[in-house]
Amino acid sequence: MADNLSDALKNLKLTTTDSTADSLEGCLDCLLQALAQNNMETSEKIQKSGVLQVFASLLTPQSSCTAKVANIIAEVARNEFMRNPCVDAGLIPPLVQLLNCKDQEVLLQTGRALGNICYDSHEGRNAVDRAGGAHIVVDHIRSLCSKTDPASEKLLTVFCGMLMNYSNENGKQHRKFALCLPGEQPHQKKRKKKLMSTILLFGVSMCVTEGHGAIEIQVLDTLQSQLINMGVIPTLVKLLGIHCQNAALTEMCLVAFGNLAELESSKEQFAYTNIAEELVKLFKKQIEHDKKEMIFEVLAPLAENDVIKLQLVEAGLVECLLEIVQKTVDSDKEDDIAELKTASDLMVLLLLGDESMQKLFEGGKGSVFQRVLSWIPSNSHQLQLAGALAIANFARNDGNCIHMVDNGIVQKLMDLLDRHVEDGNVTVQHAALSALRNLAIPVVNKAKMLSAGVAEAVLKFLRSEMPPVQFKLLGTLRMLIDAQAEAAEQLGKNVKLVERLVEWCEAKDHAGVMGESNRLLSALIRHSKSKDVIRTIVQSGGIKHLVTMATSEHVIMQNEALVALALIAALELVTAEKDLENAQLVQILHRLLSDDRSAPEIKYNSMVLICALIGSEPLQKEVQSMAFLEVVSKLRSHENKTVAQQASLTEQRLAVES
Repeated sequence: MADNLSDALKNLKLTTTDSTADSLEGCLDCLLQALAQNNMETSEKIQKSGVLQVFASLLTPQSSCTAKVANIIAEVARNEFMRNPCVDAGLIPPLVQLLNCKDQEVLLQTGRALGNICYDSHEGRNAVDRAGGAHIVVDHIRSLCSKTDPASEKLLTVFCGMLMNYSNENGKQHRKFALCLPGEQPHQKKRKKKLMSTILLFGVSMCVTEGHGAIEIQVLDTLQSQLINMGVIPTLVKLLGIHCQNAALTEMCLVAFGNLAELESSKEQFAYTNIAEELVKLFKKQIEHDKKEMIFEVLAPLAENDVIKLQLVEAGLVECLLEIVQKTVDSDKEDDIAELKTASDLMVLLLLGDESMQKLFEGGKGSVFQRVLSWIPSNSHQLQLAGALAIANFARNDGNCIHMVDNGIVQKLMDLLDRHVEDGNVTVQHAALSALRNLAIPVVNKAKMLSAGVAEAVLKFLRSEMPPVQFKLLGTLRMLIDAQAEAAEQLGKNVKLVERLVEWCEAKDHAGVMGESNRLLSALIRHSKSKDVIRTIVQSGGIKHLVTMATSEHVIMQNEALVALALIAALELVTAEKDLENAQLVQILHRLLSDDRSAPEIKYNSMVLICALIGSEPLQKEVQSMAFLEVVSKLRSHENKTVAQQASLTEQRLAVES
């Protein structure tokens, strides 16, 4: 065979247009036979022989050998090291021209050749792009879409695979296709995790490779956008509906959707198709885990779009997901555990859409809502997590929140938290606290939740060192004490809580925790108006953080800090005097009043605070030394009447005290 191969390569290199068809066919058959026996070794010999350049001249519609030449190119391009040489040999333009041919076998082998050259090859994809190959292939798919004969379906499968390799983004670990002939086995990779698989389907092998960085991703986004602009999505959705019985073609469509669905522009196009109905219909037929997983991989990015969320709900996806949960919840099989997680996560994602969420809530009487409630006391951490997150998503308007609190959901969440106090699951803690925080937003729910002991349940997590849990804990407490004076005073006198808040106010690595800690400190003072609370905060070193909060980039936080500081100055100025002085509050107020960018409410509350501070002798001296009268007098002509009036009052007060 080695001698025959060498002779064939020599003869091919000497080939001219005058060569007889028989001699040419014999050489090509020899190459195909050698490739079938040892693809890699034969490909290396083909590359070294320089015969690739000869192939470019043989790729003509008139030649009877064209299909075999394209077949050889497809075979050698299954090897990564051969793809760039194929591009460099100038094979892409003549291959793309062959896409205009009518011969079925030529089209099939040409599609394979182009698809394999595009496989994980930046240069290959660019060459096909420059030659206009994608547009021709999309037109072929469109014209063949409604044909269900085996030959047409085989061609559709190859063309879809070619487009997927053309548009595939390595960095996202989507599947790519090595386009083989039926019965051929590509190299198999043992399944390791989601998307890391190699599957032979009707002569089409899928596999995954690692990414090549930001430049590659940017180019691929452009190629994907190009396909979307060509209108490939409606065509592929139609194809999925017509060829749903063809496993290989169906899976090609699914991978195509997975490759394209990440782009926002694609979601808008998908929303105008019946993709939701087709995917749900297909999902209901699946038994094998891998097939379900492929559909999940399409559903997840599509379900990020609110219009498609509602379409999926109306198409019956939720019922499918609930059925999966029921079947897999008690299983310890790896595939079942993965399915349980994916199904419950997708359920939560569907609830992020306002319309889809409200449709499933059904006034709190919906069967889906009731099923989700049953997940919370489950022994599965995954279901506990999904159940709590689902409640948090249902709790996105006052009506839902009030209904859920009145129907006992708070106790279920507190029971769940109790199960995770000691060495608990952090994600479950975070989810349950998120749900409680949302439920605490309506005014009518606050007293009910406080009476139920929510504050005490939340305080059990003060020891947590996990920033996500800390963040939600703080937010929940802040929501609970809003306009609840008694609760604010009780919490504000809790030395352990206040000391922890002061500690977290310095958590510079976690801006969210730091911000929420400051806001809760301020809220404890504003809602309690309690001298005891102020003294606790002063003794714990909290004053400096409130002063710093007054310089926040967020107006709402500035304002909350200034109101709290004004209450401190009005109720416990002597106690806080030294801390206010050390924190340079007066200088900060001068800066806020002098800054034209300060919001009207900031200027107003800064002047109110100045009037309160001059009751302290050392602070009054600071005020006098900084020429506040000049700054305040300018504010009498401020466009905001409330600010202008306060400026007049403040000016009078400062004049009296000077």
